[in-house]
Amino acid sequence: MTSVVQNVAIDCSDAYELARFWSEATGGAVHPQDGPGDPEVRVVLAEGPLLYFNQVPEPKTVKNRIHLCLRPTTSREAEIERLLRLGATLVADRREPGGAGWAVLADPEGNEFCVLRSESDRAATPS
Repeated sequence: MTSVVQNVAIDCSDAYELARFWSEATGGAVHPQDGPGDPEVRVVLAEGPLLYFNQVPEPKTVKNRIHLCLRPTTSREAEIERLLRLGATLVADRREPGGAGWAVLADPEGNEFCVLRSESDRAATPS
C-alpha cells in the first residue's frame, strides 16, 4: 500500500492573495469555487498535486521545512526576474559561475522556494 500526495498545504495570512501570486508563478488556475476572503484557496496545477493555501492567525517566523522547487520553461534568469516582478524577493543566491546552482526566493508572505535551471539551461551548461 502507498499514499498519493493530494495537495501541498501552505499556511498564510491571506489565502486568496497568496494563491493569486502562485497562480501567476505556476500558470495554474485558482479553483473556480474559491475567491477573495475565503480562508482556504486552491491552485490547480497542470500536473501534480494542488497547492492548498490555508489562512492561519500566526505569522511565519522561521525557515520552511518543506519548500517548492520550480524548474522554469524559460531560462532560470528570466524566470527569476519575472517572479521578482510578481512580488517575490531574493533570499539567497546559490547560482555558480559555470551556470549550475539555484536561487532561493520568497513569496509575498515569506515562504521560501527555489528556482532551478531550466532544461535549456542544463543543456547549454551541463555542469
